[in-house]
Amino acid sequence: MAFEDDDADAPPAATEPGWELYRSFLAVLEEGSLSAAARALGIAQPTAGRHVEALERALGCALFTRSPQGFAPTDAARALRPHAQAMRSTASALLRVAASQGDGVRGVVRVSASEIVGVEVLPPILARLRRSHPALAIELVLSNTLADLLHSDADIAVRMVRPTQEALVARRIGRIEIGLHARRSYLARHGTPTTWDELAGHALIGFDRETPFLRSVRSRMGGLGRRDFALRSDSDLAQLAALRAGYGIGVCQVGVARADRRLARVLPELFTYELETWVAMHEDLRESARCKAVFGALSEGLSDYISEAGGA
Repeated sequence: MAFEDDDADAPPAATEPGWELYRSFLAVLEEGSLSAAARALGIAQPTAGRHVEALERALGCALFTRSPQGFAPTDAARALRPHAQAMRSTASALLRVAASQGDGVRGVVRVSASEIVGVEVLPPILARLRRSHPALAIELVLSNTLADLLHSDADIAVRMVRPTQEALVARRIGRIEIGLHARRSYLARHGTPTTWDELAGHALIGFDRETPFLRSVRSRMGGLGRRDFALRSDSDLAQLAALRAGYGIGVCQVGVARADRRLARVLPELFTYELETWVAMHEDLRESARCKAVFGALSEGLSDYISEAGGA
């Protein structure tokens, strides 16, 4: 006679926890509840709950404090988080490699880039790549934080700073210039500033929270800070959208603005800044046909973009 076991998908506490337990733990940690985690993973809520309980038994510690408001992580859960995230990145990398087996350029390549580069610059480059290699799929991750290539957060990263990690293959593409811009219709209504002091009479678009990078360029901005901005956002895409809508004056890549006839540069002789641009990947991927194809396409396409924008 066969008996059904409700905990059949959860290993006994004596065994080493499987990846599926950490996967559910990480989903609950990020989503804040069992129901939300189950939806994100595409599994039943009781299954997610059993996974968390099995992991707690296996590790011998509580990972969450349960309450009607949701699951609050314990100190142990917070300590485990980066390790579980590393496991997730590795599992994703394994799937990308497995999907890439076979002749020719095929499979999946995960690319990390900043918001603006990912939305405004890379799409035509990736479209050309797709036409050349239709068996290739791209996972495009948009973030202004640096992806950790050593821990497989991405296969290839487009970075606005020089890579410092060892074991990376990195190619310097050039410098992307940024400057102040505004919609032409905004300038027609409010006038075009000709001195730095005249900016005070305009609606300025800028950051909400100051980062180390912003502090490093603040001296070039005449002391302008958060209190001076009429619109504050840490999203570069939100700032660009406000710029295009005619909200006011803000920072934009010169190449992006040049492609949009609605935008005009403001005070070019007083404010300019160049972002060093690099393409990098882990040296272990050097011989991967899929990664070599994407690395080459990104390097060539970004180089053309910088040349057309007048960068170095």
